[in-house]
Amino acid sequence: MRASKLMVLLLAACSQSPSAEEAGKPLEMTVYRSPTCGCCGKWLEHAKQSGFKINDVVSDDMETIKSRFGVPEKLASCHTAIVDGHVIEGHVPAADIQKLLQSKSNIAGIAAPGMPMGSPGMEMGGQQDAYKVISFDKEGKYEVFAEHGSKQ
Repeated sequence: MRASKLMVLLLAACSQSPSAEEAGKPLEMTVYRSPTCGCCGKWLEHAKQSGFKINDVVSDDMETIKSRFGVPEKLASCHTAIVDGHVIEGHVPAADIQKLLQSKSNIAGIAAPGMPMGSPGMEMGGQQDAYKVISFDKEGKYEVFAEHGSKQ
């Protein structure tokens, strides 16, 4: 009897399919960006190096894209990405994106408003301004998701 219970438990554990990330497949991210923005390309490289598979969509109408995905105007930046149903606005570090994805929360997205100096894609030598990554929900509530200190 014990052996059959053990076998059932083993079969149940093996039948659960792992997520794409757990299976070693990179998570897909669709990034919408302006054709004239060079820093967006640098951020794309940061995301690729962090294990994301990028679907790069160049658009001349970023305002419409931001509106379609519910990016609050106060949190807008230069590019908008979608990964696993979440909005990633601007130069958000990949570690913060991974933290969001692992949290399994109901956050609609996270944003690095503006273009913070020293954030991924906005590197200028060793200089980094302090900046915050802000989470937002579909009701328009904001909270600080992560803080990044300054470096000189």
